[in-house]
Amino acid sequence: MRAFAAREGPPGKSYAYLGGADQEFSRKLGRQGWIGMCWPREYGGSERTMLERAVFAEEMLAARAPLAFHWIADRQAGPLLLKYGTEAQRRLILPRIAAGECRFCIGMSEPDSGSDLASVRTKADPVPGGFRLTGTKLWTSNAHESDYMIVLCRTSARTERRHEGLSQLLVDLHQPGIECRQIEDMAGERDFNEVVFNDVFIPSTMLLGCEGQGWEQVGSELAYERSGPERFMSSYGLLVEMIDLLGRQVGERHAIAIGRLVAHLATVRRLSRSVAAMLHTGSLPAAQAAMVKDLGTNLEQEIGDVVRSIASTEPDPGAGDRFAASLAQIMIRAPSFTLRGGTREVLRGIIAREIGVR
Repeated sequence: MRAFAAREGPPGKSYAYLGGADQEFSRKLGRQGWIGMCWPREYGGSERTMLERAVFAEEMLAARAPLAFHWIADRQAGPLLLKYGTEAQRRLILPRIAAGECRFCIGMSEPDSGSDLASVRTKADPVPGGFRLTGTKLWTSNAHESDYMIVLCRTSARTERRHEGLSQLLVDLHQPGIECRQIEDMAGERDFNEVVFNDVFIPSTMLLGCEGQGWEQVGSELAYERSGPERFMSSYGLLVEMIDLLGRQVGERHAIAIGRLVAHLATVRRLSRSVAAMLHTGSLPAAQAAMVKDLGTNLEQEIGDVVRSIASTEPDPGAGDRFAASLAQIMIRAPSFTLRGGTREVLRGIIAREIGVR
């Protein structure tokens, strides 16, 4: 896998999330059997274990290979389809994902709802043959280039129990009535989107799982989203560059700082792999996944802060110095690490509830 990434990955070593998107590279991974690794062969998978997939993810992330085209589809949409999808849905979509030919985005966040996912207002009114979908999703990464979105929406009236009445729909983003408005972020990139659904007809065959069970299904989805190596390796390349820059003659202060980071990295990595093992057995480790995400994204931010404190180089995105440019990329992206995939405050609330202190 290391040799493949070095040989086939595009140059540049981008610190964009997941190394950026490159469909041709995803197609090459598909031909290697490295997308949908844990899925049954009849759907294009390789019937590998979650631990083997973790090895793959670590190696590609360490190489900063461009994974964003297929990542969401492989990481969570595919497993969700395997668990809750109909046979027709699986056969329609899974082989295309495994081949690097189908891109997914996540339809959870909405305007004014913050991190309170149960407050979603996007609704899908039942009509003959399906649903009429109306509402807005926000901060939807790569929706403007995706084929499908898994949309969390209300299919029945809201009650005092806010988690009830939610469902998930598989929405083909190429159909009329859907508007994607790109949003520029602080790094000058335009991956985010505001996606507006204007009375879009969704056939009943595209209901994912059971109507009204959306909250339970989202919990399953988030366990995959929050526990992988991408939650603690965004800054890994910068740490390696710092170690290479210091060389073998390292003072005590620098050695202590780097040693602490490496120890934290090893600990979170072990926790992430334990969650992968739990997912492989069919468990739903929501609290453990939240721990990986909370500890991992804090570490990602800490790496940037520590490296900046001990390096004599100032971050400079336009510098010819590779290290200065890398440091600048991490510093501008670091605030997002503890936001994407669930804010640290929400994650800690989940953990507190699970261990009985909330």
